[in-house]
Amino acid sequence: MSVIHGTVRLLVLVLTLGTFSLTSAQAGDWQDVIRALPYVYSKDYHNNLRTIRRWVLLENGFCDRSERHILFDDRGVFLTFSDNAEDSIANQQRINDVREKLQRAGKVNRWIAGSDTEIGYPFALNCHQPHVNVNAAFDRLLGRMASDKIWGTWDGMSLGTEASPVPLIEVVEAVYRTKSDIISQPIVAAEFRYLLGQIIIESGASKGSVSLDNAIGMLQLKPSVLQDCEIPERFYQHRMAQVDCAVRLFQQNRRNLLPAFESTFGNLPQAKKDTLFSMLLVQSYHSGIGRVRRLLDDPERNQAATHFATNAARYSAEDIGTGLIYHNLGRDNFGFASLYYVVDVAIIAEQLCQLPELRAVWFCQDE
Repeated sequence: MSVIHGTVRLLVLVLTLGTFSLTSAQAGDWQDVIRALPYVYSKDYHNNLRTIRRWVLLENGFCDRSERHILFDDRGVFLTFSDNAEDSIANQQRINDVREKLQRAGKVNRWIAGSDTEIGYPFALNCHQPHVNVNAAFDRLLGRMASDKIWGTWDGMSLGTEASPVPLIEVVEAVYRTKSDIISQPIVAAEFRYLLGQIIIESGASKGSVSLDNAIGMLQLKPSVLQDCEIPERFYQHRMAQVDCAVRLFQQNRRNLLPAFESTFGNLPQAKKDTLFSMLLVQSYHSGIGRVRRLLDDPERNQAATHFATNAARYSAEDIGTGLIYHNLGRDNFGFASLYYVVDVAIIAEQLCQLPELRAVWFCQDE
């Protein structure tokens, strides 16, 4: 299956704007900063990164103004912000000046200048990123307006009627359960709420989304993937068909990932294991199953997995899920976008389960 890309994803890390000389900066590679970080520093990394990503997604905190960058350290801890300059070159100079000041103030032990081709350190994240209106997306998912409710048929399933349409979330659950039951796959709360999170992240729960690289529909599936799912072209944007194909991808990725996962993390408590495995399925959807599996079974990439498995009691499932990616950034084409994707999906899933009408539903209640 092809790796899936969507234009509405909330993943753009804008770190490089213009050019800058390394004269006053410490020479080095941003990857050196990560490689030097002990694995134990991954404790609470997910929460730290979640804080700054929430500011971006929800347009609050230090991202209540979009025309600025926020800077954070190697543990994902927010350091400061920098209001954007008038053009990209001046803006990069300003960010690098802030980096140097942070080092001089003892907030970080080094700084690395960013350029139009190099990521700098402390890391910088642009508050101004293409993303959906989360609240409006929740309205569409929950069918809060009559116009957001849907009805239809697909592959023997029939949901709602023209006279009595149903909320999109009911359609997603029905397809997920039906397709899982057909091949006796488990119904997992964490997996389902992350699927809902992906629908929000990918398209804002909008049927007609098409990305610049021709990813199509509510789950931003490439035509090649839809073809692999045997979906006729005229149904590419059909929401039930989109969920059908995404669930099939989850099922295929689960089969391919499960042996390596169980070998590494099989001794985790069930709820923790379910959450971690669901996060890796989300990452497989974004980055490809082969790359995620290598994090667990490739000797050059599984050192982080070995540490987390041996010391699992120290870490949350979320810290392990993000730590596996973070400590392998720069390897196998894993970038910050990969890291942000699973964090963003987790944020949206968490926000969904805080809505009054969803707090007590099954997928917000892990065993």
